[in-house]
Amino acid sequence: MPGKDAKTTAVEIYGATYHVRGDRESGRLRKLAALVDRRMHEIARHMSSPDAAKVAILAALNLAEELAEAQQEQEGERVKIQEKVTELAGELESALTG
Repeated sequence: MPGKDAKTTAVEIYGATYHVRGDRESGRLRKLAALVDRRMHEIARHMSSPDAAKVAILAALNLAEELAEAQQEQEGERVKIQEKVTELAGELESALTG
């Protein structure tokens, strides 16, 4: 939820301009909007009659899938790191007591 210092940034997505209010840096917001815009245009190219709402939903699903994959990969890396920390702690304990 935007704070009292939130700024409004105009972004263009799929031919429409949106005025987005938020605390994020406007440059970052524009980059995110450009990503959504590119994805929507990519999807629309593969459709015979691209309806903006349908294109937006498919783009959202596509981006959500990428996010879920990245989160799953990150979780896998977290588990590997935790296993390595546990292994190293065991080696350190053995070295200190042995």
